[in-house]
Amino acid sequence: MSHQSDLIEKDISAYLKSHAEKGFIRFITCGSVDDGKSTLIGRLLYDSKMIFEDQLSALEKDSKKVGTQGQNIDFALLVDGLAAEREQGITIDVAYRYFSTDKRKFIVADTPGHEQYTRNMATGASTADLAILMIDARKGILTQTKRHSFIISLLGIKHVVLAINKMDLIEFDQNIFEEIDKNYRNFANKLGFHNIVSIPVSALGGDNIIEKSEKTDWYNGPMLMEHLETVQIEEQNVSAPFRLPVQWVNRPNLDFRGFSGTVSAGNIAVGDEIVALPNAKTSTVKGILGTSGEKNHATFGEAITICLEDEIDISRGDVIAKINERPETTDQFQAHVIWMHEEHLLPGRPYLIKTNNQTTEGVVTELKHKINVNSLEHESGKTLELNEVGLINISLNQSIAYDPYTENKSMGSFIIIDKFTNSTVACGMIKFGLRRASNVHWQAVDVDKKSRSEQKHQKAKILWFTGLSGSGKSTIANLVEKKLHATGRHTYLLDGDNVRHGLNKDLGFTDVDRVENIRRIGEVSKLMVDAGLIVLTAFISPFRAERQMVRQMMDKDEFIEIFVDTPLEICEERDIKGLYKKARSGNLKNFTGIDSPYEIPKTAEIHVNTLDNTAEEAAEYIVQKLVS
Repeated sequence: MSHQSDLIEKDISAYLKSHAEKGFIRFITCGSVDDGKSTLIGRLLYDSKMIFEDQLSALEKDSKKVGTQGQNIDFALLVDGLAAEREQGITIDVAYRYFSTDKRKFIVADTPGHEQYTRNMATGASTADLAILMIDARKGILTQTKRHSFIISLLGIKHVVLAINKMDLIEFDQNIFEEIDKNYRNFANKLGFHNIVSIPVSALGGDNIIEKSEKTDWYNGPMLMEHLETVQIEEQNVSAPFRLPVQWVNRPNLDFRGFSGTVSAGNIAVGDEIVALPNAKTSTVKGILGTSGEKNHATFGEAITICLEDEIDISRGDVIAKINERPETTDQFQAHVIWMHEEHLLPGRPYLIKTNNQTTEGVVTELKHKINVNSLEHESGKTLELNEVGLINISLNQSIAYDPYTENKSMGSFIIIDKFTNSTVACGMIKFGLRRASNVHWQAVDVDKKSRSEQKHQKAKILWFTGLSGSGKSTIANLVEKKLHATGRHTYLLDGDNVRHGLNKDLGFTDVDRVENIRRIGEVSKLMVDAGLIVLTAFISPFRAERQMVRQMMDKDEFIEIFVDTPLEICEERDIKGLYKKARSGNLKNFTGIDSPYEIPKTAEIHVNTLDNTAEEAAEYIVQKLVS
């Protein structure tokens, strides 16, 4: 390296021992695009002498080739490693770098400032203890500055350094520095930061980074590195109640059974009584295995395997806690989320919810409000777009153990995953459980679906007709019901237009409303199937996800998807209501097939083509398929 402690040459063991005993923090740089985040980290690495000789040589060469500082060193190139970043001059991904000083070790995450990559910034902030918020002194506080500030507050970061950068470009004007500092503190006073330290810097010139700049004789605060080395970070997870999310059930042979994971909070010792949640089974710790073998106790951050006195049922995703320090369990909770995908949030649509080491299916039942990052005011809305923040209610299909995010980041955090694309679409922070779910139980009844179906001499099921508006769904479904009724079947037809006169009259035709429309029809259909009926539904139901959601509500072979396949141009020719004409002229928004998508079924049980068959022929074909 370009510089090493004298201890390395004199006593390598003493050097390693002193290095291991240093304090350690993680921090991020964030703020708007081109505020100098990468340059600042590059300067910190350079000035802390943590660059290898070959890296320094490559940096000097690259600075002349692709740098932005002429013949001078471009410190941003130390962390802007992607080719696309160097070409565009912006940070895209999160870059993690390690460095140390005589007093402390650091891991720093250089996070992107561009709005498009806010999700990457949130990822970097999720494990940080402190945030350096960069502000270009020429531009002041921007929307992205406020967005990043709100996100780091949501993610529990309490220590902020307001690095007002590029002071050299405003001739180190004290008045501008103080005005930005004042305006930011007025904005941030609602965000719950423990302390904000404002420092006037020039990342490019090194002013007030390591040593005090002669150009800011009016500034009496700490240098940036001085503050990083001395700031006290609260060790909340060490004193918190013990939590071990189980990552792996370790069973190498019949004589050994242990539960492995990383301690997310607190400490545990041999002999402690524990409870495994959400099943609430109890036992006593018989042994603890760490990375170096058997041990009597373990604490926050350690990877361990716990062995118990009793053979109790514990699975991956369960949480082990001390018996008198239990986390809450719930299947419904309220949480803040940061939406991280171009496809917007659709309340009512089923997603995968991943918490700790457990993945379960869940539904966003309500968007309580969105949050305006400029004013921090709550705003109404039905959906969340990319980079928006909102407060939501979530319902899961099984209970989880949790702590509020403010008490335990690991136990209170989750991500939302799209079931079909497997994309991570949001990250969330649990506020509290919706306790009413724990008081709602299935009431046992003596007359069940089987007995009701046998009374009617039929197998209850749902015939789900889907297709474009004008495809002939309602006409064919009506004919099918008549034919089934004539043979003595007990049926009921739910038509898309008819239910909007009552059950769903409060819904419009946005994507969010369409999802809720189908969710309600699915629940009603499930009740009718439970009553032993053959239910016919005639709805466009344009999204595969919602049709799959209804399918999963039913038992095996109870959901029959019937695709009424009619080309768009034929549907437009049959446009009795004039809806396509209005949609084409722009007078009818969110119309399926025109400015709202229809996702064709891939595995429909029955497929009828109305180009080759009349409605009567299609209905007869469907009935024959059902009875065959």
